[in-house]
Amino acid sequence: MADAAEPQEVAPQKKSKRPLIIGLALMILLGGGGFFGVYKGLILGSSHTAEAEADDAEESPDALPEIAFIPLQPLVVTLGPEAGGRFLHFTAQVEVNKQYEADVTLLMPRVLDVLNGYLRAVSTAELEDPAALVRLRAQMLRRVQLVSGEGRIRDLLVTEFVIN
Repeated sequence: MADAAEPQEVAPQKKSKRPLIIGLALMILLGGGGFFGVYKGLILGSSHTAEAEADDAEESPDALPEIAFIPLQPLVVTLGPEAGGRFLHFTAQVEVNKQYEADVTLLMPRVLDVLNGYLRAVSTAELEDPAALVRLRAQMLRRVQLVSGEGRIRDLLVTEFVIN
């Protein structure tokens, strides 16, 4: 009788996985539906508007700015006694606003002088560094802009930079 009076352990019921499966299926359906709606332009804009904007972009490209390129005479610079008779061959072009093309052409001897002086002062080790060209170009551009006057020269394009 003592056995009958003691409560027997009741096995806990397993929870159903049905809500988890239903939630997962709804999440996949809603995610796929949202993707489809955005992809087709039903949500956040229409596909007709996107196609019209793409057609407009293809029909009318932006006009090029009024610029001119003035080639510089090639410079051959000796690298000094520690370089063992090696030379730097430098060629570049100057990008200018079209309205200042004649002014910059007139000042070309000064531009060549400042570039020649700067390149002679740079050490051989700095010239041989692969990352140095970016720094050198920025320095040369600043010097050329100072010689020609602010706003005339837009950029300096290095076309040849060879150490022999």
